[in-house]
Amino acid sequence: MYKYMIKRLLMLIPVIIGVTFIVFFILNLSPGDPAAIILGDQATAEALAMKREELGLNDPLLIRYGRYLVRMLHGDLGTSYKNSLSVWDQVISRFPNTAMLAVAAILVALAIGIPVGIISAKNQYSALDNISMVTALIGVSMPSFWMGLLLVIVFALKLGWLPSQGMGQGLAPLLKSLVLPAVTLGTSAAATITRMTRSSMLEVIRQDYIDTARAKGVSEKIITYRHMLKNAMIPIITAVGLQFGTLLGGAMLTETVFSWPGLGRLMVEAIKSKDIPLVLGSVIFLAVMFTVVNLAVDIVYAFVDPRIKSQYKRK
Repeated sequence: MYKYMIKRLLMLIPVIIGVTFIVFFILNLSPGDPAAIILGDQATAEALAMKREELGLNDPLLIRYGRYLVRMLHGDLGTSYKNSLSVWDQVISRFPNTAMLAVAAILVALAIGIPVGIISAKNQYSALDNISMVTALIGVSMPSFWMGLLLVIVFALKLGWLPSQGMGQGLAPLLKSLVLPAVTLGTSAAATITRMTRSSMLEVIRQDYIDTARAKGVSEKIITYRHMLKNAMIPIITAVGLQFGTLLGGAMLTETVFSWPGLGRLMVEAIKSKDIPLVLGSVIFLAVMFTVVNLAVDIVYAFVDPRIKSQYKRK
């Protein structure tokens, strides 16, 4: 297991290099001058030239990229163009808010997706199954920002039950402000988890040992949760892990709609101002987090299925 974990962590190095290479060149080759964005429209040509020299923008792209990699290997993600603050400090200060939102969203997704998937699988081709699958398809297809705007209109503007923007201070205000963005992200993830749970459960339901358990008089509740769900967990865990990793890095639109002070919103602001170091630092951090989540999912496999644990031992 430890050898496998070390191998996976070492594989993170080429992933980070590839991600930084692509993002660095896309940002630098896209239209817009960071010096002009920082100094504004009224800046003189001399001031712009001095700012470009200060930021190192006059050097060739490959030299700038190599310089960035060297600093990154020393643990330095650079300084923001916009506010001259440490990129690492800004990313670390925002990530807990994004992680909180992602955890709340995945809990919503699990609370909806797994029970609905189980019920749908056990009532295959029924009206309930058809309704749940159509709803899941709508949930997968629905843009998160559109869902968020609908929730704001209904629960914030019309009913006035929940705040529409920001992150409340204190436990009760925080939980209230977390509801709408968590439901917005969670419903989309729930649709994917529902479909995966249904598919996995249908494969297990047809196995001979399920018929044997019923023939022995085992209660349907025990059959469902101890035999069916337990043996269908591997694909479900995979779906949950992928959804959680996506929620950590893909909440930009939702955080923008709800003015949630997370890492996704920070990246949107950095992209608008072409703050290359801040965008790169955020992308690197999220790439690492996504890889860690996938590694955690692989480790959970070993606890769910002993056969996978024995494979790790042989490796």
